[in-house]
Amino acid sequence: MRLARYTPEFMSMTYGAGGAAQERTRVVASALQARVATPIAAHLTCVGAARREVDAVAEALWQDGIRSIVALRGDVPDGGAYIPHDEGYRDAAELVAGLQQAHDFEISVAAYPEPHPDSRGEKEDLAYLRRKWEAGATRALTQFFFEPEPFLRLRDRVAAAGIGIDLVPGILPVGTMAQTRKFATQCGTTLPPWLESRFVGLDKDPVTTGMVSTALAASLCFELQREGVADFHFYTLNRAEPSIALCALLGRVPVAVEEAHA
Repeated sequence: MRLARYTPEFMSMTYGAGGAAQERTRVVASALQARVATPIAAHLTCVGAARREVDAVAEALWQDGIRSIVALRGDVPDGGAYIPHDEGYRDAAELVAGLQQAHDFEISVAAYPEPHPDSRGEKEDLAYLRRKWEAGATRALTQFFFEPEPFLRLRDRVAAAGIGIDLVPGILPVGTMAQTRKFATQCGTTLPPWLESRFVGLDKDPVTTGMVSTALAASLCFELQREGVADFHFYTLNRAEPSIALCALLGRVPVAVEEAHA
């Protein structure tokens, strides 16, 4: 509810890697959608699941009032190589197509300012983004980055290729450097040397870390705004305060929010 006061276009909810976690995520997303007017975008992945299982989750989300999906291939839980399920969607592009056949979902997908760890480079990433757009995705949320140039280069490549998807930069306020290093290693994001230097000596000082992190994330947003970027996707990591602070710094004014009624 605290984030809903800033009237975002949607609030996304991540998806468990398998089994009961997927069902809990659906239940929580549906319960939240019943409480707030802000659209809830539920993450949906195809890793480790048969097509009928993924379709069943999508159908349940639609019946519960969820109209927005973040469609992702998903990461392998044990960190191994991705192998499509024998009876499942091969990748996010196929998942997008399947969702579009089922219902009129608004579908967001992932995009990568720096090459995805499993790709052979920027050309392959761009071709894959095109497939997702042509399958019916309307918005691409990027992986996080810490300097504007990777995003701006991606925006130029997408425009030059004639891919008409809305490209929204992913902004990650640093929680801890240890956590951020782990995330960056997993997704192939470059950590500029200057970033780590800003947090030296702050390992046991979460308050100051939060202040520095918010200032750096806001500075990145300001640089992107100067380049014509209007929308941002904040990675909250279950912490409302950094996103609220960024909204305030960016001039987003909170409003009174009434709970929705199912």
